[in-house]
Amino acid sequence: MRIAMLSYHTCPLAILGGKDTGGMNVYVRELCRVLGRSGIKVDVYTRSQDEHVPHVSHDLGFGNRVVHIPAGPEVPLPRQELAEHLPTFVEHILAFAAQKSFQYDLIHSHYWMSGIAARDLQAAWDVPIVHMFHTLGLMKQRVAQNPHEAEGNYRIDGEREVLNLADRIVAATIAEEAQLQWLYQADTEKIVVIPPGVDTCQFYPIPSDEAKEYIGISPHDPMLLFVGRIEPLKGIDTLIQAIGLMAQQEAFTGHRLCLSIIGGDPDVGREESSDEMSRLQALSTENGLDDFVTFLGRRSQETLPYYYSAAEAVIMPSHYESFGMVALEAMACGTPVVASQVGGLAFLVQDGETGYHINVGDVDALSERLTTLLKDRKLRRRLSKQAAVFAQDYAWENIAKRMITLYTDVLGTD
Repeated sequence: MRIAMLSYHTCPLAILGGKDTGGMNVYVRELCRVLGRSGIKVDVYTRSQDEHVPHVSHDLGFGNRVVHIPAGPEVPLPRQELAEHLPTFVEHILAFAAQKSFQYDLIHSHYWMSGIAARDLQAAWDVPIVHMFHTLGLMKQRVAQNPHEAEGNYRIDGEREVLNLADRIVAATIAEEAQLQWLYQADTEKIVVIPPGVDTCQFYPIPSDEAKEYIGISPHDPMLLFVGRIEPLKGIDTLIQAIGLMAQQEAFTGHRLCLSIIGGDPDVGREESSDEMSRLQALSTENGLDDFVTFLGRRSQETLPYYYSAAEAVIMPSHYESFGMVALEAMACGTPVVASQVGGLAFLVQDGETGYHINVGDVDALSERLTTLLKDRKLRRRLSKQAAVFAQDYAWENIAKRMITLYTDVLGTD
């Protein structure tokens, strides 16, 4: 079986923490690697964003490729402009596949723009389409705090078109399945719920003292951790305000508490950083937290297990998460997660078992949960052990088997 995997707007090999890099990058990369180990050939097509990066990379291993397709300027572009270059993207994919004499059995597309590209490729190749949205425009509209954050109708219209043309839609959770049915009136017979997975060979509990030594903090200093994109819907302001409240209440007197925030660009000053990064840095200063909050910028996937294992808790105060890959990685490392009870996080984090839920924007509740975790070592150990066990069910080997079953079902093969 040979799969054409489409990840138009972001490369699976990109370093995490940038504006358009996150769980979807990890998903595509890790799924392809496990499919490769299962004997399935995968070519991932993504838009080239750097003319100095080789157009064909074999970093996925197992004979699988990442093909960087020139489509418009080979630089990062705003998503509103990306859709204009989809016809060129498709044209160059067709030319590359013809040059290599590739014949694909199936297209697996990710995010709505890849789904539009899949439509045109399907017309040329006559193969079925499996699609995964990862996030939904109408859900992002519902949580947008200002017009700048709202998604345009061009995306909503594109998502509706992809829902109609795809042979199967993969939803990460039953919550996303319900959102597709409720907001988009999607045909539920097309939808299959298959969650993302986690690489349990990479993400596993590292002794806390060893992890803290690796990242350069004292084994006696507690650390809280956020990992993700720096954007308003991630709710980082709620987390900073909760830490400020804890400081006012002297919740960590006698300890050098650190909140580490992984994400964003570490190499620019405040005047050059994003509006959200500048806002969060200013909020940290206003709350007198410059000695407590550290903006670390991007970190490689290889170093994340050390940060997760070093943390007393990972916090995800998001306004919207279709799944919550960071929560799964943290739990695989035996770290409790405190998360908003939204989207996939409402199902992934088991309240009182692997971490805790809070309501969106509830500073008091978040402060209370974090204070309890920091003060109760026995509780942390119990949650840690249960989190690591829970995450084992999401090992990529298990998830890939379900995806292969879906592929064979769509193709009508055994």
